Amino acid sequence: MKKEILLGALLAAALTAPAMEKTVKSPDGNLVVTVNDDGGNLTYAVSLDGKQMLLPSRLGLKTDFGDLTSGLTIKSSKDYPVEKHYDMTRTKFAHIDFKANATDIQVETEKGLKMTVTFVVDNNDVAFRYTLPRQKKGDPKCAVIESEASSFLFPSETTTFICPQITPMTGWERTKPSYEEEYKADAPMTDKSQYGVGYTFPCLFHVGTKGWALVSETGVDGQYCASRLSDFDAKTGYTVSYPQQGENNGFGSNTASIMLPGSTPWRTIAIGQTLKPIAETTIQYSVVEPKYEASEINYHPGRYTWSWIIWQDNSCNYDDQKTFIDLANKYGYEYILVDALWDKQIGREGMEKLAAYAKQKNVKLMVWYNSNGAENDAPQGPRGIMNNSIKRKQEMKWLHKLGVAAIKVDFFGGDKQETLRLYEDILSDANEYGIGVIFHGCTIPRGWERMYPNYIGSEGALASENVYFTDHHARQEGFEMTMHPFSRNAIGSFDWGGVLMNDYMSKDNHSRHPRYTSRLFELATAITNQCSINCVAITPQSDSVINNAERDFLLHIPTSWKDTRFLDGYPTKYVVMARQDAVSGKWLVGGINGMQKPVVTSISMKELAGKTVTLLYENKNRQTMRKTMKIGKDGKMKLAIPAMGGVVIAE
Repeated sequence: MKKEILLGALLAAALTAPAMEKTVKSPDGNLVVTVNDDGGNLTYAVSLDGKQMLLPSRLGLKTDFGDLTSGLTIKSSKDYPVEKHYDMTRTKFAHIDFKANATDIQVETEKGLKMTVTFVVDNNDVAFRYTLPRQKKGDPKCAVIESEASSFLFPSETTTFICPQITPMTGWERTKPSYEEEYKADAPMTDKSQYGVGYTFPCLFHVGTKGWALVSETGVDGQYCASRLSDFDAKTGYTVSYPQQGENNGFGSNTASIMLPGSTPWRTIAIGQTLKPIAETTIQYSVVEPKYEASEINYHPGRYTWSWIIWQDNSCNYDDQKTFIDLANKYGYEYILVDALWDKQIGREGMEKLAAYAKQKNVKLMVWYNSNGAENDAPQGPRGIMNNSIKRKQEMKWLHKLGVAAIKVDFFGGDKQETLRLYEDILSDANEYGIGVIFHGCTIPRGWERMYPNYIGSEGALASENVYFTDHHARQEGFEMTMHPFSRNAIGSFDWGGVLMNDYMSKDNHSRHPRYTSRLFELATAITNQCSINCVAITPQSDSVINNAERDFLLHIPTSWKDTRFLDGYPTKYVVMARQDAVSGKWLVGGINGMQKPVVTSISMKELAGKTVTLLYENKNRQTMRKTMKIGKDGKMKLAIPAMGGVVIAE
């Protein structure tokens, strides 16, 4: 009887045991993550300077061997500092010094299942992931991660800048989802997503007067699927969701399969009282490691010409490509992109001749490929090569023989683990032959610049081709290009597809709908947008009408940056960015206004204090003008940016 009473008392004590709480702070102590196991639900909350940025939000995984989302107890934790110093060549910073505090939190379910949750917290970022050990008696040795409880519950005053995911095998030639839907600005969290299947990363949240948060993920490779956020739920907020079953034409699982012990990718949150930490975040690189070494000493940044963006499919012929090689040579650009249908309209012998001609002009080819032949109905060729390991390696060998610098691979099938393996296989094989890779019709990059040394950039958003396709998107260009520095481009290199120099979206530069932005707006996007190989969409027709100020800028566009500075802006309205040329060390400032009214902003750049600089500005007729001006000793400047216009300052 006494034993029964004692056991009952112990059980009651266990059931009423106080919740365990674990806190991890940033090095400066201002960003605080609090993890709690109250009621068996593992949650985390985030505050910045004492202000609640994220309310208690769920943590946990459901696996094929057990449920690790409830009945959880914190058993122990291990704190440690993280410090990394590394160099990069294809992103917004050439050198990154990363200092953070981390903790490994050991948790256990009532049934004895174990899991570690790791948090890494720097002064403006939070990253977390799960690690599953082998369980009882060393088994299982592999696992299927069926779903994730990870959620993001923001305070009620929060508004959103997020892009909806779309249902699979829809859109043109059943090529969606491809991260090419439209953002809404300052929308309430209670809004349902347009297609009812949540939102694509990255997701920007404006937490009222408290600040901003950008949610994304990093470290996703062929060992896991990519994910997105669910629709909003009043209790849990937004939850991490895995791919839809219908993606990739139904092939492959929509869950993740991992070896044990094994870890999930990192969920990341860039946090700031202002937008500066959002636009300048590097968390996506700092919690991952390189997966292999570059076969080339350096995959060289540069600029490229591209006929297809204005001249479209018919331009992929030998003579037109020679024309654009000549344009690249005239401007000193390193590359030309030969787009889809070259296999039929130029042929392999023609490509060999074209590569030889380009070499004479000191220009290298980048060549387009369809990613598949079975994932969707995209008809353009070459098809059925990049998704076949034997043919892919044979093709890489041929491309290397031609001296091709990079490939652009298009029309991927979604975010399943099977598709992520394809991305990684293409990158790895291409590196063996010294070939860089650009992805289009694709997912977003997730730390890939650091993970894969030959990765150049991705589309992963509504890009400039849509300015050509419809008058609607031509009118929306200002809205879209002032959104991306705070979202898509904040988390990785963005191959937007062109500094558009044609005034009209036609080969003759007189017909079809116009481009509604000014030419100086377009020039400034070469600074506000970041990709290490930047497309300059100039044609013979636009080359003949641009003025000397515009031409001089186009001749000297840098694409390799030492430093990046956010100066001012608001998503979908305007943005001013400064970047330091990694070669010359000189600073450039670019500002664009996406609104139908002018904006005046005051900025400060101590690096330009007291210096004489070149200012590109617009006159009343939207013509690009040039003058020199001296910056005051305090480095402060007032910039007036016309409606749908731009401004550039060059040291």
